[in-house]
Amino acid sequence: MTDHVRQDFERFTGPNPAGEEELAQAHAQTSGGQNNARLPIGVVLEISGSGSQIALDLQRINECMADPDPSIAMTGQVGSQIKIRVGDSWLLANVRDQRKDRRTEGGIIAHIDFLGEGGEEKLTGRIHGFKRGVTRYPIPGAMIYPATTRDLEQIYASDGRASITIGKVFPTKDIRAGLYIDAMLGKHFALLGSTGTGKSTSAALILHRICEAAPKGHIVMIDPHGEYSAAFRTTGQILDVSNLQMPYWLMNFEEHCEVLLSSSGNDRQTDSDILAKVLLAARAKNRLAQTMGKITVDSPIPYLLSDFSNILQDEMGRLDKATSSAPYMRIKQKLDEMKADPRYQFMFSGMLVGDTMVEFISKIFRMPGHGKPISIIDVSGVPSDITSTVVAVLSRLVFDFAIWGREEKTRPVLLVCEEAHRYVPNEKNADGSSVGKILSRIAKEGRKYGISLGLITQRPSDLAEGVLSQCGTIIAMRLNNDRDQAFVRSAMPEGARGFLDSIPALRNRECIICGEGVSIPIRVSFDNLEEHKRPASEDPSFVDLWNKDGGEEELVERVVMRWRSQG
Repeated sequence: MTDHVRQDFERFTGPNPAGEEELAQAHAQTSGGQNNARLPIGVVLEISGSGSQIALDLQRINECMADPDPSIAMTGQVGSQIKIRVGDSWLLANVRDQRKDRRTEGGIIAHIDFLGEGGEEKLTGRIHGFKRGVTRYPIPGAMIYPATTRDLEQIYASDGRASITIGKVFPTKDIRAGLYIDAMLGKHFALLGSTGTGKSTSAALILHRICEAAPKGHIVMIDPHGEYSAAFRTTGQILDVSNLQMPYWLMNFEEHCEVLLSSSGNDRQTDSDILAKVLLAARAKNRLAQTMGKITVDSPIPYLLSDFSNILQDEMGRLDKATSSAPYMRIKQKLDEMKADPRYQFMFSGMLVGDTMVEFISKIFRMPGHGKPISIIDVSGVPSDITSTVVAVLSRLVFDFAIWGREEKTRPVLLVCEEAHRYVPNEKNADGSSVGKILSRIAKEGRKYGISLGLITQRPSDLAEGVLSQCGTIIAMRLNNDRDQAFVRSAMPEGARGFLDSIPALRNRECIICGEGVSIPIRVSFDNLEEHKRPASEDPSFVDLWNKDGGEEELVERVVMRWRSQG
């Protein structure tokens, strides 16, 4: 035992031959091949509500490094777990940081964050019955011991709730990392990571596991780059501009304004008033509206684009109109442009005038799923000026369906949004779009109605501040940007600080998981995903591709042809 540990022990507990003997025997027993798990490695110095300062014995740490148990070999290091004896139970903690104690040779001072507590098995000394949170704190002078792989097995073992396994707990070789599905989806989740860390493959892995655990689920994924079609071709419904067939009349008034109004300032308010009047009149001409009695401008009632144009024309020709003909012409010109542009045919086609709302919602929400519980909505082919509106319509349909279906006890729906920072930007980048408003509302209120939100982003600092804080489970992969790291740190719970400091040092396909979906914060190495289940997001090999030639002329011709025909 070093002088440092002996001094600290005596300073906090006073002369205690029995306690001192326990520490003094540590080195003698380890040199004789005794079990490292049974011998202390340090002592508690200070206690606070969520953490503590401890002193570690460098010689004992070095002895533990040679232990065949990887958890004991890592003990005392930043991000590792240690346990503290409190009466007849164990308190588990995570090492947040370390520094050398300049007062003495071979001394280490560290800060720890408390994770939870459990009872002690009398025969083996292991933790059992682990629970999150602390009810009984240690006192200064309490002994610190390594947490073993067997301890961690008890801690990470499923407590009977429905769960999925996604990888292995670091640093162990065989403990499976699980996510509690109900807890994770019930309070939303976020998957964060810089480009190239394996974020898309990890998202596909989690969604595949959820689909396997709940084959009759209802998952809607917004895919802005067309990556996930390859991953879910056999287990999901793939929808893009060729088969989405989203009726234009499903848009509410605000979404109509985003699509049809191009003016700003006072002119936009004038145009908005005209659009509201014309849209309500066009919806009212439908037989369905006549049978329902009173409708609003937001009611999802089908209307003919020709009726809309005719009413607009009639209003423009009125002698008692409050303004000039310019606002009417702006709206009419924009509508005519969209009807004539083939890129907008998936939405503004004359074939979409029928009342197909039931069929569309059934197709999008997988009700029934026919063995394909997830719908991948590839918006990469949608014109960029209306992409956010399309995402807004789909997100709002999820929310409105849940609200109006409360009496039916509808099944929960999971909405997964890739590149979430595009659609729910922070105040600095906010443009007041409808998609930001509806996704923020889902984040705040969705769980009351059975809606789960999954956000995937590479720039968490560009996300709206309130949205990430609503995510009960955060899965953080490597983040290289300081602003992103600070933003995630502010959203994560107190006990995960030690893990957070290791985010820049994570390897590809490794992550820190904390929050409702796990018992305690954990570092996980994701499982390998089968080739046919991976998204089309792999980086190209420049060396391989630049060593091949042939067929370039035909390739360019095909690309130009697709370019000109806009898909």
